[in-house]
Amino acid sequence: MANLTAYPVSLSIDYPDRDLDKLTTFFRIFTVIPIAIILGLLGGTGNYQYAAGGGLVFVPTALMLLFRQKYPRWWFDWNLNLIRFSARVSAYLSLLRDEYPSTDEEQAVHVTIPYPDAQADLNRWLPLVKWFLAIPHYVVLFFLGIAALVCVVIAWFAILFTGRYPRSLFDFVVGVFRWSLRVTVYAIVLTTDRYPPFSLSD
Repeated sequence: MANLTAYPVSLSIDYPDRDLDKLTTFFRIFTVIPIAIILGLLGGTGNYQYAAGGGLVFVPTALMLLFRQKYPRWWFDWNLNLIRFSARVSAYLSLLRDEYPSTDEEQAVHVTIPYPDAQADLNRWLPLVKWFLAIPHYVVLFFLGIAALVCVVIAWFAILFTGRYPRSLFDFVVGVFRWSLRVTVYAIVLTTDRYPPFSLSD
């Protein structure tokens, strides 16, 4: 039976239950540059703070919801695919996976954001204040982001010596990504009015 209380945004990354490539791990800050440039040209962001992605269609969507109570499908598809691409680059940069990020294939990073029925599911006035309501999340995510960065540095050494990403660190970093994504979808992508949980878990 489906979990009816699950938040309507999900992110999961397959744990690499194998030895990771030590050479590309060592040089990851350099090997990510070409795909990071492509992501940057699209207006996206390669870090865990999805909300910083300038390429997301936010202002036009907010205005369309406010005045017409519509969410154009192609705007939604653009936001969804940019987020998915950004998530793959983030996973690669954070050493969670060692496959080079694809511009279009899902690979091992799974992002689900349901397309909303704007008239039935979305309050036309909330886009005006969602950014403000999300401020407590941004404060928490600032500190979680620092912790996630420390975890990535520790994982870098662990992979170089053992070939494995410690599972507890992996789950924490993915949890921070998941939390950040939920806040971004609530405050920027605007596909749900349900307030994001203060949680790292699914």
